[in-house]
Formats: sequence, C-alpha cells, structure tokens
Amino acid sequence: MTELSAATPLTSFGQIRPQWQELLGRSAVNNLYITPAWQELWWSAFQDGASLAGFYLTDDHGDVAAIASLSRSGDRYSLVGNSDTFDYNDFIIAKGLEERFYPALLDTIGANGGRQLELFSIGEDSPTLALLPELARARGYAVDIAEEDVAPRLMLAGTWDEYLSGLSKKDRHELRRKLRRLEGHENWRWYCVSDAAEVASRMDDFLDLMRRSDDAKAEFLTDERAAFFRDMAATTAAAGVLRLFFMEMDGKPVAASLCLDYDDVRMLYNSGHDPEYRYYSVGLLLHSLCLRDALEKGYRYFDFLRGNEPYKYRLGGADHQLYRITLDWAGAPA
Repeated sequence: MTELSAATPLTSFGQIRPQWQELLGRSAVNNLYITPAWQELWWSAFQDGASLAGFYLTDDHGDVAAIASLSRSGDRYSLVGNSDTFDYNDFIIAKGLEERFYPALLDTIGANGGRQLELFSIGEDSPTLALLPELARARGYAVDIAEEDVAPRLMLAGTWDEYLSGLSKKDRHELRRKLRRLEGHENWRWYCVSDAAEVASRMDDFLDLMRRSDDAKAEFLTDERAAFFRDMAATTAAAGVLRLFFMEMDGKPVAASLCLDYDDVRMLYNSGHDPEYRYYSVGLLLHSLCLRDALEKGYRYFDFLRGNEPYKYRLGGADHQLYRITLDWAGAPA
C-alpha cells in the first residue's frame, strides 16, 4: 500500500514545477487553472498581503504524489486564486491516493494553527467534493457546502451537422438563420491570432471590445484586471495555449473570443463585441465558429466556463456545477 510522506512546504511555484506538471497528468482533476504557471500569474497580480502556505507530499518512491496550493491570512487558509479569475480550482492528487491525502491536509493545516479552510470553484465531479466533507464531519469540523455557480460545457463528437442536429429545433433554426444573415454580408471574415507577439499587439482591440460589450464587463475590467489579462495572454500565448479569435466586418474588428486550449478542451475565457453590430449576432456567431473549430480539431469538449448566460445554452451547453466548501475548525479536535 502506497504511503505518503510528511508535508514539505511549498515556497514558490517554481520549486517543483516539472513534478507539478507531471502530476497533473496523473490527477483526477487537471485543468489550466491549477498549473503552476497560472497560479504564479495570479499570485503576482492579486496576492494582496496573503502568504503562501501550500505543501506537497511524496510517495514511497520519492515522487510528488499530491500538491495543496494554499494561501493563508491569519488562521484562514484557502486555495490560491479567486473566483473572478479561476473558473475551476482543486488539489492535485495522484489517482487512488485521495483518501490518504485529505487526512494529511487536515492534519497539516491544524498543526500550523489553521482554523478555517475555504475551497472555491470545486467541480461537481471532484474527489474533494466526494470525500473531504464526510471526512471533516467525522472529525468534528463544521462543514458548509454551497452551490457557487455553473460552468456549462458541451461534449464534442461527430460532424458539424451532427452537432446542429443535437440542438433544440428552435436553437438550430436560429443559429442557421443567423449564419445565413452573416454570410450575406459582403465584407466579413474571422480568424485566429496565437503568435505571442501578434497577441500582444491585439490585446488593446480585445479589451476595447470587452469593455464595449456591456456595462458589467466594463466595470469588471479594472486596471488591475486588465493588467492581469495582458500578462495572462502573454504567458499562455508563449506556451501555445491561447487562441484569440476575431471577427471583422467592414474592415474593423466587431467581436473577439479569447479561448484557452488545454488537455484537448477549448475554454471560452472571455469575449467582447461591438454593440453597433448586434444585428448580425457577431458575438454569438464567433463563439459558434470557435466551437466548430474545436470540434473539427477533435477536442473532447467545449467549455463555456463560469456563468449561466443564455447564449451558452443556445449553443448546446449543459450545466457543470461548481461548489464552495468551507471547513471550520471550531470545536474540532486539536
């Protein structure tokens, strides 16, 4: 039976970067947000006085077998990140070792004076959701589980025509009608930008379209978040992950979709469009073209990510539930 070592403090995101990357491929949870590169990006931008308090465990062979990327403020621990810029979060654990990791997690945090652990953006299929609450309750901890949000996704298989046939009759008719209307415009095109230098040169266009889409996006896109978007785009483009799609009409950009391709999944991270071209449904149609491209590339699914905006369901998305889990040490054994 595989045993896990005592916890070794995680002092930086580069400390065990190769082992971290390798472990992701052996973990039940593997997504871009829990890679060391994304977490390092977030930490540089939004640390806000918290301290790094994570750790890792090794197995009998000395291989890294579990990573808890945690931050700490006082006696409160949480996963590194926040729900504004992380659509998913979790621990990274070699499959089959989850039941050994979670007791070590509680023991390590408790031994270091932690009194609360907050986990956010935990997917409905996560071992953490399935195993940790029951274990914590058995130890006398107060556990709160709340539905945090949804992240609709669409499984991809077959041809574009098969995809269309899977939509409701109304949605299929509307998408085809809107595509015909767009194709009737004499001067339009769509394309993808992925080269790091070209991405950097087009981020002003993307952020401008994002701000102009609606008031909520304009309010969300503070200077701090805009700087994060630029840094994130540079890092993910250099890693070959970012796909920045544009639609142009009459020689100017009217819609943009920033997608991230990871582990045979295309994620629609954010987008924007010119309100003056809403008649042509440019935002929705560019998303559909990004989806079609992912289907034709053989990706496993298209992830619309956090939020229940109606267009996600019109394009066939089905909810994937996200949860927030809070463990309170009050009354629990020391």
